[in-house]
Amino acid sequence: MPVEFPLRKIIHIDMDAFYASVEELDNPELKGKAIAVGGSEIRGVVSAASYEARKFGVRSAMSSAIAKKNCPHLIFVKPRFDRYKEISQKIRKIFYDYTDLVEPLSLDEAYLDVTINKKGNPSASLIAKEIRQRIFDELNLVASAGISINKFIAKVASDVNKPNGQKTVNPEEVEHFLEELEIRKFYGVGKVTTQKMYKLGIFTGADLKQKSEAFLMENFGKSGAYYYHVVRGIHNSPVKPHRTPKSVGAERTFSENLSSEVFMLERLEHIANELDKRLKINKVSGKTVTLKIKYSDFTLNTRSKTLPYYIADKDLILETAKELLYQEKLENSVRLLGISLANLNTEKKVKIEAKKTVSVQLQFDF
Repeated sequence: MPVEFPLRKIIHIDMDAFYASVEELDNPELKGKAIAVGGSEIRGVVSAASYEARKFGVRSAMSSAIAKKNCPHLIFVKPRFDRYKEISQKIRKIFYDYTDLVEPLSLDEAYLDVTINKKGNPSASLIAKEIRQRIFDELNLVASAGISINKFIAKVASDVNKPNGQKTVNPEEVEHFLEELEIRKFYGVGKVTTQKMYKLGIFTGADLKQKSEAFLMENFGKSGAYYYHVVRGIHNSPVKPHRTPKSVGAERTFSENLSSEVFMLERLEHIANELDKRLKINKVSGKTVTLKIKYSDFTLNTRSKTLPYYIADKDLILETAKELLYQEKLENSVRLLGISLANLNTEKKVKIEAKKTVSVQLQFDF
């Protein structure tokens, strides 16, 4: 009996080295050079890296010191998130010319459901190509795309021909594509899980497919069921155009490590002010306040408190964060502090799931 899939044509658009590309766009002297957005030569963390920097092993979330060691000629650029957001909004305007079913994942990537689209174009592949061309013509930026029957496969496919390329996985190609895929390239399988998979003899999708759902759940918990289904091309999550955040937060990395709680309290006030702005923009409130502490040795500590009522007031959030700061003795000097608010009132919203399904064996023009 054939596996049933929702009748969808999904595109995943992913901007190539987005932050670094915007910096090159605004400062042509940086074009073709090894760039790290974020951090500095002395300290901090890399937010994004150009492809020239990636050749030297520079990656996002890497400490600036290691990045500079890997690439001595690396150029650090201060991030300008307002500018990235401005460009991102222009990109999304292009998306909305084709469909209203757009689910942004971040400033530089989104899912589009073009099963029924505003252009009346039956080919999702041609739509993706046209969108990428428009992004280049109108914004002078480059994007890659993945096209397939669901979000999981489209997401994985968008990495295949990066940068400045696209990959279509037609319904009849899904099984072979997933079986040949290296396990580390499965979306949702991180570094730690990859190593665990290797120890269990799982190196490709074909290896994963040999394992029973019970075996995978025994070894990976609830994620085991996810792995069991996605390797069979089953991922029924629809594109959610009104994707709501699960938490809103703000954080700051300091130019010098802080060892005095007095100085930390001052910094927490600035962070609370930034969080207050973001809560107002998103028009949300929440019950769970989390304090994030990253020590000078890069170890991470989080402390949370859930209140019996929703809050969005800056003073209440700050007082709770202060309480969490004094909850335990600090283990070391501190390089980063952050405050986030979760358990948001947006989680009450009802989710609507598309019901229409079709056999994967049907002719479906991509």
